[in-house]
Amino acid sequence: MSMRYVNPSRVELPRRPLRRLGRELILLVLAKIALLTLIWWLAIAVYERPDTRPAAIEHLLAPASASSPSTTDHP
Repeated sequence: MSMRYVNPSRVELPRRPLRRLGRELILLVLAKIALLTLIWWLAIAVYERPDTRPAAIEHLLAPASASSPSTTDHP
C-alpha cells in the first residue's frame, strides 16, 4: 500500500459553495416567479373584470321592476 504525500497548499477546495448555492436559489425563485406570472397572464388576465362601481352593484341588487305585481297595492 503506497501512501502519497499531498501538499496542503496544492489541494483545491470547492470555490465558495455557499455563494454558488445562493445564486442557484435566487435563480430558482426568479424562474418560479416568471413562470407563475406567465401562467397568470395566459389563464387569468384575459378574463374581463366585473364591474364593481357602486351604480353597477346597485343595478344588480335592485328588485326587478317588471316582476310579479305587489300584493300591497290592492286592499
